[in-house]
Amino acid sequence: MNATKRIVSILGSFLLLQISSWALSFVTPANAYPIFAQQNYENPREANGRIVCANCHLAQKPIELEVPQSIFPDTVFEAVLSIPYDKQIQQVLANGKKGDLNVGMVLILPDGFELAPADRIPEEIKEKVGNLYYQPYSPEKKNILVVGPVPGKKYSEMVIPLLSPDPSKNKAVSYLKYPIYAGGNRGRGQVYPDGSKSNNTVYNSPVTGTIVSIAPTKKGGAEISIEKANGETVLEKIPAGPEVIVSVGQTIKADQPLTNNPNVGGFGQKDTEVVLQNPARVQGLLVFFAFILLTQVLLVLKKKQFEKVQLAEMNF
Repeated sequence: MNATKRIVSILGSFLLLQISSWALSFVTPANAYPIFAQQNYENPREANGRIVCANCHLAQKPIELEVPQSIFPDTVFEAVLSIPYDKQIQQVLANGKKGDLNVGMVLILPDGFELAPADRIPEEIKEKVGNLYYQPYSPEKKNILVVGPVPGKKYSEMVIPLLSPDPSKNKAVSYLKYPIYAGGNRGRGQVYPDGSKSNNTVYNSPVTGTIVSIAPTKKGGAEISIEKANGETVLEKIPAGPEVIVSVGQTIKADQPLTNNPNVGGFGQKDTEVVLQNPARVQGLLVFFAFILLTQVLLVLKKKQFEKVQLAEMNF
């Protein structure tokens, strides 16, 4: 009986381990890209204004960012980030095969601004957000939001629900114009954070010489042997994905491309501004406009009255 329980316990543990491994394999890809920046950079925006995602996604592509021109304090509003690209193209995946592009984004808000709480987001905005899950860049930087990679065909346009701060509660915030910075990428990067190349980039010759052999590998890549002028042979390993564009016997120079550039994606940055508007100023402005309108009406009435008096005197 004890032996049976022990076998059942072992089988249960094994099954739980398999389920956990499956779950992790499902979740990890969704968090892979932003976590590169989160683990290596305290702040995703460098002193020169460059967002660190551009260190791995080398190609430049456009993005669009839309926010209201002005907002009131303690108000939920939306930012719309668009990452345009041709949905028909496919990228090189990590295994060398072709697949659809993913997209990701980072949104850097002014201090005090943050992701809107779920219970305060209107249903209309919730429908626009869909199943996207935005997360803070770090526990200390709730004003910086990241998401991705997510399917580009479905989320090339992202709606981010945001909450403006209240200067009456947060003394560090004032009624001013604030900058908002955004970065968005489509497709995989060309360089990993450790500086190594991915299989989604061009591979160049490390030396000048002659190609003596091109041998395919089991994983779909290639090993190119290059003989230098002194007889020394250098081996350059090409992973699965890039296509070899040189041939045996060809003379090449250092830094000459050995493969095509399979990258079809890229990263883009955009910045805009939003005004945190004081409601009292707006109310004062409306009162001023009302006063001007009333003054104009009184002047018109006074003019009409004066014209009637003049007409009466002429008739008399």
